[in-house]
Amino acid sequence: MQPSPVTVSIISPVFNSSRFLRETIESVQAQTHADWELICVDDCSSDDSVEIIQSYSAKDCRIHLIRLARNSGAAVARNAGIDAARGRYIAFLDSDDLWMPHKLERQLEFMRHNQAVFSFTAYDRVDEHNSHLRRVEVPRRVTYKQLLRSCHIGCLTAIYDTAHFGKLHMPLMRKRQDYGLWLHLLKKTECADGLQEVLARYRVRPQSLSSKKLKTARYTWRVYRELEGFGALKSHYLFIRYILRAALRAKFPAVARKVQTLD
Repeated sequence: MQPSPVTVSIISPVFNSSRFLRETIESVQAQTHADWELICVDDCSSDDSVEIIQSYSAKDCRIHLIRLARNSGAAVARNAGIDAARGRYIAFLDSDDLWMPHKLERQLEFMRHNQAVFSFTAYDRVDEHNSHLRRVEVPRRVTYKQLLRSCHIGCLTAIYDTAHFGKLHMPLMRKRQDYGLWLHLLKKTECADGLQEVLARYRVRPQSLSSKKLKTARYTWRVYRELEGFGALKSHYLFIRYILRAALRAKFPAVARKVQTLD
């Protein structure tokens, strides 16, 4: 007998995440909308992440573990989770991030009310101890052209409807694969709808800060050149604009919001 479909499949790539993994899983278990499955895809962790997932899955049949044969990166892990998903809606949650208890309930209600097929929400950035750093606000709607200029969609908040898109995968890039997927989705619908309510917490860790910002920027360039196929001139224009927007959001968020409104 085939298992019955679920409403939301939550894809969570896992790599050496034992420090935060329990809190992440429990933030899913605390959801007021209970019709979900959590697919944890372990990318060859060397800590006890697998044992932690197994301890939860043994008690909660909605939690599943997939183990990759070799370390392959977040894109491969997320795509393996998407392939295994049984839900109508695909959502993403990295193994050190958190959801508010009413995240799924509020976002699904928002999507039904607005007939949205792709949505995202505001979120908070927190440190390793869950201390608040800053709020990341979002626009009400984002089109493909607007997303090229600045990515407003936090991966931990995104949900897309497979009834409209089918199962779409992330491009096989080590970084910025989520941005590549959002652009792909927006070629197939008019816009993504933003719920201007904080429903998640993105954990900022020391290894994810300035030392890797240059590398991340290089992958943004690859999105323009390789995934979207833009020429050098347009790619340079978009890339420079993207970097300036990112700096503005980081240093002067109020000004960034005004610029965003003008767009």
